[in-house]
Amino acid sequence: MAEQALLSVGALHAWYGESHILHGVDFEVRRGEVVTLLGRNGAGKTTTLKSVLGMVARREGSVRFDGKETIALSSNRIARLGLAFCPEERGIFASLNVQENLLLPPEVRRGGLALGQIFGLFPNLKERLASQGTKLSGGEQQMLAIGRILRTGARLLLLDEPTEGLAPVIVQHISQTISRLKAEGFTILLVEQNFRFASRVADRHYVMENGRIVDMIPNAELQSNLTKVHEYLGV
Repeated sequence: MAEQALLSVGALHAWYGESHILHGVDFEVRRGEVVTLLGRNGAGKTTTLKSVLGMVARREGSVRFDGKETIALSSNRIARLGLAFCPEERGIFASLNVQENLLLPPEVRRGGLALGQIFGLFPNLKERLASQGTKLSGGEQQMLAIGRILRTGARLLLLDEPTEGLAPVIVQHISQTISRLKAEGFTILLVEQNFRFASRVADRHYVMENGRIVDMIPNAELQSNLTKVHEYLGV
């Protein structure tokens, strides 16, 4: 018997104003999986993450989290069910230091990581606690953005382009972190352009084109489908 999906998205449509961005998106993420959304720029990947969390003004369809339908809920109520979003732009507050940025989000559920556990994942942050958040390097800001949502108690993490613009050594660190989080029971939905990075951390890959899911490739079959992946991504 297949395990029930922690996140199940069906016939999801989303709009920005008059612009119809998502056209019936269907996919699922099972508990404990790391799943990526692959696709070219403008395919609808980020909009999908924001739609899952209710961060678009208009959405229709079905978004079920842990068996509960959330399509009619506000984003703050959805977050309190145990979802957290790490945006591509990271959202670090310039007026706050590292410690204040880390402590800013409320705890929405029990089971979030303590600061000591976060410093175990990201030792650099412990050394920079008094530094202004936006004075950190790009890699340190990404660590701060991920660390911040780990405090909240969320069990489904929505990560938008976590490796964008980062040096290879930092990408490797992020890869190891995602693997450790998976081992600790987190479920992760990842938007990623770098499918080589995605292949190191993910169980399955959904491919998006023009606001739709057009393919699903298990990670074990990624190497045998590289030609198709290159065509999808325009590599």
